[in-house]
Amino acid sequence: MKIVTDFPRGVREIENVFIPLSDGARLTARLWLPEDAESDPVPAILEYIPYRRRARDDTSTYSYFAGHGYAGVRVDLRGSGESDGLLADEYAKQEQDDCLEVLAWLARQLWCSGECGMMGISWGGFNGLQVAARQPPELKAVITLCSSDDRYRDDIHYLGGCMLLRNITWAAEMASHMAHAPDPAVVGERWREMWLERLENQPLPLDNWTEHQRRDAYWKHGSVCEDYSSIVCPIYAVSGWTDGYTNTVPRLLSKLDVPRKGLIGPWGHNYPHEAEAYPGPQMGFLQECLRWWDHWLKGKDTGIMDEPMYRAWIYEPAPPRAFYSERPGRWVAEASWPSTHIRPQHWALNVDALSKAPGPEIELKVLSPLHTGAAAGRFSAWGIPGDMPADQREDDGKSLCFDSEPLDQRLEILGAPVVELEISSDKPVAQICVRLNDVAPNGASTRVSYGLLNLTHRDSHETPTALEPGKRYRVQVQLKHSGYAFPSGNRVRVAVSSTYWPLVWPSPEPATVSVIAGASTLELPTRARRQEDEHLKPFSPAEAAPAEQITIHRDFSTRETTTRDLVTGETTYVLARDYGARTIENIGLDVEGGKLETFRIAEDDPKTATMEIENWHRQGRGEWQTYAKSRTYFRATATEFIVEARLDAFEGNKLVSSRNWNLRKKRDLV
Repeated sequence: MKIVTDFPRGVREIENVFIPLSDGARLTARLWLPEDAESDPVPAILEYIPYRRRARDDTSTYSYFAGHGYAGVRVDLRGSGESDGLLADEYAKQEQDDCLEVLAWLARQLWCSGECGMMGISWGGFNGLQVAARQPPELKAVITLCSSDDRYRDDIHYLGGCMLLRNITWAAEMASHMAHAPDPAVVGERWREMWLERLENQPLPLDNWTEHQRRDAYWKHGSVCEDYSSIVCPIYAVSGWTDGYTNTVPRLLSKLDVPRKGLIGPWGHNYPHEAEAYPGPQMGFLQECLRWWDHWLKGKDTGIMDEPMYRAWIYEPAPPRAFYSERPGRWVAEASWPSTHIRPQHWALNVDALSKAPGPEIELKVLSPLHTGAAAGRFSAWGIPGDMPADQREDDGKSLCFDSEPLDQRLEILGAPVVELEISSDKPVAQICVRLNDVAPNGASTRVSYGLLNLTHRDSHETPTALEPGKRYRVQVQLKHSGYAFPSGNRVRVAVSSTYWPLVWPSPEPATVSVIAGASTLELPTRARRQEDEHLKPFSPAEAAPAEQITIHRDFSTRETTTRDLVTGETTYVLARDYGARTIENIGLDVEGGKLETFRIAEDDPKTATMEIENWHRQGRGEWQTYAKSRTYFRATATEFIVEARLDAFEGNKLVSSRNWNLRKKRDLV
């Protein structure tokens, strides 16, 4: 990535600014401004997050914006970082209310022109959409990355009505985030009082997240899909094919009625210009942002809205691996979405075959071992080795597979494959995972897309109903959007399994699922290669401003293993991640942390499934040292989810707070 040091305007940083709210609380902000902004005011770009405005180095991004005539603003949510109050949950109404006041405050500053934008990734991408739906007059445009418009069915919680293990691991991580101490260098002696108030009052996120197992009002709050018309400002939605939030981009393009653009590249849960945005290639995302901001916040004709609405990376085939530094492919574009250039191609799932015409109806049964899914990778890859789906052959061997003949010509798809299954189950609660794979002549199997469905949610996520054992149902499984080119000579495979661990928590009891071959179908969103694809305006190479000075004392490291006990049949998955140790030199802050996740399951008994999760974080400066560690243990019976959690916090070597939670939640068709 190119590092830029010469900008049109000089840049100054204000490390700590307190933004007053109407209830007397203050939120803490970090600002990057053009040096002459008071005499020549500029629009403000707000990122609004709970991860501490200084925890990650975004100097390279916001200094870059400031050098081009914008104010970069990072604000700690209420109850996080050095901001007052308590952080009760993700995406609470209080969070949105506070943001409306922050935007109004920004617009009143002498250095601000009155025009504001919001930009953020993950949490900051979610609340950018949510705040846009509140229609604050100061907010003129949004760039949302790796976010969702539907908190229930397309987030880390209940994908397809199935409870993701990420629902549990993220809750454990969030408990650890919420336990970080405020910095006395910023808030003074009241830091300890603020910290203890948080520690003694913070809720356990899993309490809500396991209580609400259906798509009820809890999840509808903050899901902008409830009313797309509430968003009236322009939206630029961005993601990557290895991110967990890919579907949001094309869905916003199709549902919003405002000026909008979409971008999906090869990356994971990262900003597309960053060196860690794997798999590459990276692109000049900050330049693309400037074109967007200049158009909507400064009224400049940058030409960005004259270009196609949707840009996407089409993967070329590559041997399946759990990590790629780069995935070959090419950019394509569509003027609108849905696109008239996408043609549905229909296939029939026949006995041992994927064919263009349906064959005789024959019942095929699958009862997958509960460890099926070992090659799934993470729900949302961060560009870290081990995060991406590996060779699918082992999982394919535990699934019903429907293979095409070797393709006689290249087949490109862009969009969401859809599988319709004629199906039955021998149990009232069952789930399925449907994978679309590219099978090479040597047998290597690459996952192209996948979809999940809790079969009790076949008609509704709001009002699921138990299955009648033996009764046939027709269900639709929409797989995740994908851009992929199947080469000639390879086979298209649809694989259906009755479990997908360690991505999804298993059903209460093993369920044999029957699929009626000859009556089940696959629809592929095919896209013919077009001449104009070769003449698209290329994105600029990645560039950014210099990063702030950080001294690394211990590097990031990760270890990810799956082992199987051949005597007991137990499979153990372990993820050990050391985030390293570093010093942020300009504020003299030392930080380090890590996590350990251990998941266990026997191949034939869901009651053996357990999760043990530890997260820890240390920060300090000189004699001021703080440490917090959370432990979460999760298991289930056939009727209940059981959570045991503990949070310990230390000042130096002294234990200052210890919290314990013991929850039992009735399973609700999950």
